Amino acid sequence: MLNKVPEVTLYFWIIKILCTTVGETAADLLNTNLNLGLTNTSVVMTLLLLITLFFQFRANAYVPGLYWFAVVLISVVGTLVSDNLTDNLGVSLTVTTPIFAVLLAITFAAWYASERTLSIHTIRTVRREGFYWLAILFTFALGTSAGDLTAERLNLGYWVSAVLFGALIAAVTAAHSWFKLGAVLAFWIAYVLTRPLGASIGDYLSQAKADGGLGLGTVGTSMIFLVTILALVIYLTVTRRDVIEVEPEPEAVPEAAYER
Repeated sequence: MLNKVPEVTLYFWIIKILCTTVGETAADLLNTNLNLGLTNTSVVMTLLLLITLFFQFRANAYVPGLYWFAVVLISVVGTLVSDNLTDNLGVSLTVTTPIFAVLLAITFAAWYASERTLSIHTIRTVRREGFYWLAILFTFALGTSAGDLTAERLNLGYWVSAVLFGALIAAVTAAHSWFKLGAVLAFWIAYVLTRPLGASIGDYLSQAKADGGLGLGTVGTSMIFLVTILALVIYLTVTRRDVIEVEPEPEAVPEAAYER
């Protein structure tokens, strides 16, 4: 099958940050505003994610709408995994953050040991796609815990946290551009950091002014970002600007040709 994930372009990072913001605000919307509760919200969103991933795995190539819908859902589920540990089980953010970091490192280690690569340009097998989505889940859970840790536990606030993680992403970009940091390593570090960046932006926009936000609410914030994501995904579906072109395998030369 063809590569199952999009090319890493500016559109990729914009939609990724928008998805992380939706993951934060949508989880709060379902849990609090719609009174589903944390447990019911987790069950519903996990089932919806599993159904979406079923169709994602069945696809033979990258489908923008399907792929990004899965990212939105896994963003919500990753947020809920972190929230369940802290709110339902009482596990401290200082504990969940390193736990998710270790789980992500184990996933990368197993992925590399099995496939000898962590590049997203080679997601062409079911095994690699499985490692990819597992890593994505842990990046969202880790990013949620790290974002909450800096914004709430360390009392930095949402806006300061967003600036902090934005600066870290800029530093990774500079390290890749000027100091030869490997593309694969730079990608995954930036991918982790965009989660707390998006979560901090989402909280800043949605939370009440008394809590340090702008007071737009989870409904308004979620709708703004969902509509923007939809517009960008439609654009990419039409233009195919983020499709990774796969070079065809060279044709095998018959042995008889060498004998001539």
